[in-house]
Amino acid sequence: MNGRWFQVVIAAAFEVGWATGLKYATDFTTWTLTVIAIIVSFGLLINAAMALPTSTVYAIFVGLGAVGTVLVDIILFSAPINGWMLFFVALLLVGVIGLKMVTGEKEPRRASS
Repeated sequence: MNGRWFQVVIAAAFEVGWATGLKYATDFTTWTLTVIAIIVSFGLLINAAMALPTSTVYAIFVGLGAVGTVLVDIILFSAPINGWMLFFVALLLVGVIGLKMVTGEKEPRRASS
């Protein structure tokens, strides 16, 4: 995994943080952390999308963020869980991994003359 894809993974981790924060933030500190997570998440996402295919970057970002948010809700906040939910989360994760495996790097942009 090159550095740009690693940025997408880190951006998705921060997405989990801000998505969770949007639901559970209750005071100035938790709202501040939520806003910081939004800024870091989208900053990394934008930076990665400059060198990688934007559609794939965004799909992977959202997919990993969704899987992570579901897991955080289950593990930290005891959200209800069922077999179908696990099946579809696993299916989403397989799709994200598959999308990454079939996607290459963007061609570098050439300066126009």
